[in-house]
Amino acid sequence: MKTKLITSEGYKKLFDEHEYLWMKKRPEITKIVSWAASLGDRSENADYTYNKRLLRQIDRRVRYLRKLLPELQVVHHLPAQNGRVFFGAWVEIENNEAEVKYFRIVGPEEIYGENKSFISIDSPMARALIKKSVDEVCIVNTPNGAKEWFINSIEYKNAFEKE
Repeated sequence: MKTKLITSEGYKKLFDEHEYLWMKKRPEITKIVSWAASLGDRSENADYTYNKRLLRQIDRRVRYLRKLLPELQVVHHLPAQNGRVFFGAWVEIENNEAEVKYFRIVGPEEIYGENKSFISIDSPMARALIKKSVDEVCIVNTPNGAKEWFINSIEYKNAFEKE
């Protein structure tokens, strides 16, 4: 089962997506469907068929968001967390082969989309890092065996500040 935690930025993004789909996109597509339906034969009407399918996709996503948003728990950073890895932290790690990774630990609903520097709190990497400090080594169990990672830095900041 997926964790129902989310950062405040992630919640705002999902909420804004819902508002855009429901208040702007859906009414636009509904007008197109109505116009295309008024043209007559719907079986060979590409505008009608395409936009009707798009409307179903929008409705499916809106239903999903309406069910999901009330279930999510927004996690805010606390100053007492500084210096240790917790939910919402930006972490830089390095392994013995000098491979460096930099990412933010977020909820499972936030890892999709354009930002590739997020990992889910449910991932083995995030679970291994939780409560660790800078200069600590953590062991991550992978399908290829256990891997050691050294924590270089931990930061707490807004997701959009790093870009």
